[in-house]
Amino acid sequence: MAGFETLIDGWDGETAVIRRDRETGGWIFVCIHSTRRGPAGGGTRMKVYGSPAEGLEDAMRLSGAMSRKLAVAGLPFGGGKAVIAVPEIPRGGARRALLLRYGDLVASLGGTYCTSSDMNTDEADMDVIWERTKYVFGRSVAAGGSGNPARPTALGVFHGIKASLAHVDGSDELSGRRVLIQGAGGVGSQLADHLAHAGASVLLADVDIPKAKAVAARVGGDAVDPNDLLQTEADVFSPCAVGGVLTMRSASQLRCAVVAGSANNQLAEPEAAEVLHAHGVLYAPDYVINAGGAIGVAGTEQLGWDEAEVNAALARIGETLQEVYRRSEERGISTAAAAEAIAEERLDL
Repeated sequence: MAGFETLIDGWDGETAVIRRDRETGGWIFVCIHSTRRGPAGGGTRMKVYGSPAEGLEDAMRLSGAMSRKLAVAGLPFGGGKAVIAVPEIPRGGARRALLLRYGDLVASLGGTYCTSSDMNTDEADMDVIWERTKYVFGRSVAAGGSGNPARPTALGVFHGIKASLAHVDGSDELSGRRVLIQGAGGVGSQLADHLAHAGASVLLADVDIPKAKAVAARVGGDAVDPNDLLQTEADVFSPCAVGGVLTMRSASQLRCAVVAGSANNQLAEPEAAEVLHAHGVLYAPDYVINAGGAIGVAGTEQLGWDEAEVNAALARIGETLQEVYRRSEERGISTAAAAEAIAEERLDL
């Protein structure tokens, strides 16, 4: 694994802030990839890593994805990401103290970075950070925020699935379609509700099998063994759990027409996008289809949008995907390459 110096030398971002948190034995990394469109926005991920360098690398990679996500979504923000790399996930008073120290660090950046929740952080954590800095969104409704971003994320993915199906065969009708959701957590569970309500047959897979069965039972669907994902036929495969699910090998084995889900960094290898393209599987680039959370919290708390404006912006995720698909076909390139081209154009503004 490369060290800090090598990682920073090879990174195309603007600023990397590295702080040793001696109280926990952990590290805090704040990576500001771009401020060309406005202050950098991105979540705070708390995770146990094999080494501090892995945490920094994760923050760098995710911050670049946020630049592309926010640019393609048309939001007036640049991209950033924070990683709190800890020996173990803290609870109680130790967690609160860590978040307050982190809030002081965010405040010291003077508004160049605004944060929200991510893996292993939630709206309650954002409320704590808010005690030390105003540069935070995704707080609880009780604290004046927009609450958990899972709802707008799921709704945005729902619109993206409809747009993807319409591109494949001319109809966005969900009745009778089979959608396989990987991940029965906050986004996957709510997405299942939207799909079932629209008439889709929902399949749920999760490493927590009882959770998958519970969500499937609630929506009248079926649970699938997570080891059987590649063998399960569906119209849509919707990754809504961890990233890296699409390797070159798995991309060639999927039995679906569309890949459209909320997970970040779905492509374990960039070349997997080309494999999907070659096999005629339509891939909705993750940072395009999963932008609903960012749209919801930023629109509500930073831009002053009401619910109707937020919902209209979420529906436009489908329109953005249609633009990606048109460009992919016109240029004979993968949808991932088409989305990258759009992002680069908007980042150059």
